[in-house]
Amino acid sequence: MSHDGRDGRGDPIVDARDVVVETFPHARWALLSGSVITTHRTAGSDLDIVVLLPDGDPEAPHRDSRHFRGWPVELFVHDEETLAHYLTKELPGRRPALNRMVATGVHLVGDRTHSGEIQTLCTNVLAAGPAPLTDTERNRIRYQLTDLLDDLTHATDPAERTVVAAAAWAAAGERVLALNGRWTGTGKWLLRELIAYDLELTERWLAAHADPTAIARFLTGVLDHSGGPLFAGHKESGERPSLQA
Repeated sequence: MSHDGRDGRGDPIVDARDVVVETFPHARWALLSGSVITTHRTAGSDLDIVVLLPDGDPEAPHRDSRHFRGWPVELFVHDEETLAHYLTKELPGRRPALNRMVATGVHLVGDRTHSGEIQTLCTNVLAAGPAPLTDTERNRIRYQLTDLLDDLTHATDPAERTVVAAAAWAAAGERVLALNGRWTGTGKWLLRELIAYDLELTERWLAAHADPTAIARFLTGVLDHSGGPLFAGHKESGERPSLQA
């Protein structure tokens, strides 16, 4: 077994290739992605593997979590139709996790030309950025942030203020990306996208963590740069449930 010497486990590319060959010997191709192939790798990094099966394979789509040679492994299994579906489906939510995985993946097995074509498509999607917010979407974000700011400002119960502050802090980080035409994410990817957008803003956001007053100030700044708070006059149409024949 090949070792890279950092945490005693095998070479992630070798082990990822072997788990694909053992589990899906008929795969058209597979890619290894995630922190394990970057400088962000930690002792807890797992093997995130996108596997493309032949068209119409009954095992597609599914997600499979397992252990292999000491690695936590996440297998994201598709055929071409389901991969295209899920790559497109995640874009309106502005969190292109699967697109990132494919675009940044390392080829493991199979048709390198085809996998490269899909990787190029995903790379182009990421570079283009999300679709511009509609006026309705922008106003919805302003309304949501205004509501959080109001709750935070007027909270008197210490426990409630702590919870509202945490929610407002996370929402401010995520929504500032949406308001400025950037992709967003959750957890570490929220931080990485913020850093890529504006390092100084990210440092202010991080410094505000767990400080309700600082969070309120940061939230106010986001709103001031996005048209200001919005409450009175905000209206959104709902939808009626469709009637079954």
